[in-house]
Amino acid sequence: MSYSFSGRVRYSETGENGLLTLPGILNYFQDCSTFHSEEIGNGMKILKEKNKFWVLSAWQVVVNRYPALGEEVVTSTWPYSFRGFMGQRNFTMDTKEGERLAYANTFWTFIDGKNGFPCKLKPEDTEGYELEEKLDMEYASRKIMMPAGFLPEESFTIQKHHLDTNHHVNNCQYIQMAMDYLPADFPLRQMRAEYKQQARLSDVICPEVSADADKVVVSLNDIHGEPYAVVEFMTL
Repeated sequence: MSYSFSGRVRYSETGENGLLTLPGILNYFQDCSTFHSEEIGNGMKILKEKNKFWVLSAWQVVVNRYPALGEEVVTSTWPYSFRGFMGQRNFTMDTKEGERLAYANTFWTFIDGKNGFPCKLKPEDTEGYELEEKLDMEYASRKIMMPAGFLPEESFTIQKHHLDTNHHVNNCQYIQMAMDYLPADFPLRQMRAEYKQQARLSDVICPEVSADADKVVVSLNDIHGEPYAVVEFMTL
């Protein structure tokens, strides 16, 4: 069964153009999945007691239209697959009238907090979630193909405001970091992200960027050149 909540685009969520930003959409999606877990009694407190947690492994987000300041939106989510230590979940954002504004596919990994490794899902870990049919969309691969011609950018250090309750860099923060390398007039319609490892306080990010007219790929690397996250932006 899907879970939905209603909201209204706040001024603090808009960009210079007065529209909800891509990170704003991602935050609605992330909040929706969190509310869903809390609603069914399998939320953060329960996971903390088990010393387990879900980690987002990959996004594919498509935006048809960015809603404007004050628009009322309905955000929905549902899981459609649990297998091994992985879960897959769709998201949608619609207007009150039913216009599809944005939608997403996501991959999640269930992690054992004792050792930081993926652990096999048990029935109790998915209790309360009802699997629904996959959203009718064009599904991209979880893996992002790395193009040639990456150019290095200036490195920077992870600060406290980048972290979430797991003391790792928040999923959306990586996207905001990568968006800094987009051209000012880039008509962003699809974002894909693949998360490789977790960055923590005081880690150094060494970005590399490959860009052409309709696609920009940003690799946010550690000091050894291994990516924390790879983010692909497309105009569609």
